[in-house]
Amino acid sequence: MIGKVSAATVRHRHVVLTLGLLVAGVNAAAMGFVPTLGQRLFFPLLFLTLAVLALAIITMGIRPAYFVVQPQIPAFATPAPAWKVFIALGFLGPASASIGALVRSTRQGIASAFDVVPSVPWVVLVALLVVEAWRGHGVQFHPHGVRQNSALGSLTVPWEALLSAQIPPGTDRPSWLRMTFAEPQLVRRRGIPWSRKALRTDNIDAGFLTAAIRHYVCHPEHRAAIGSKAEYERLLAELPERDG
Repeated sequence: MIGKVSAATVRHRHVVLTLGLLVAGVNAAAMGFVPTLGQRLFFPLLFLTLAVLALAIITMGIRPAYFVVQPQIPAFATPAPAWKVFIALGFLGPASASIGALVRSTRQGIASAFDVVPSVPWVVLVALLVVEAWRGHGVQFHPHGVRQNSALGSLTVPWEALLSAQIPPGTDRPSWLRMTFAEPQLVRRRGIPWSRKALRTDNIDAGFLTAAIRHYVCHPEHRAAIGSKAEYERLLAELPERDG
């Protein structure tokens, strides 16, 4: 059941996030302009916030062993994580309440810098969470190399520069893979990447991702076909048996 909810959330995450933004906007407007309505919305929104945050915690354990084929790029991408969508939704409620309270204080003429300054980083954080969930950032395999995007930056590792990727020892469900570079000068970083030498595996089975990287490091003749359905089917046939 949870798996189906997670998959549906990922598939329709733009619609889900849009609805969340609309609800947050209504709540902020209600608290800022119609306080009595805002009070009535408080407990229903509190329940929804707790529910989606609980779903975020539960779905963090879902690590599928497959790629999403993106022939238009072309690329193989890790699936967008449902837990990021749920966390973004969970933070939208408190953020809208904070904005609504600030609007009400401004209308009453009692707002001060002490009210505005703490709200800025809070709104920026929620905006980054929404952007990250909307775009579904993760790891992408391209014909030229491996790319990891985030809301703040990216890390691009050409296949020629990648020697291996290893699961941290002593972890059953790691959240990252450490990469070893043969030619680190070829690695490109833009903005503030999530990591300089690691790939996130909080939305994919780490063993599956490691095996796929090892395959393309050892078989450069297949890199040019990355992004096609035929190459993806060939890759799955070559890799060890997947978990699920």
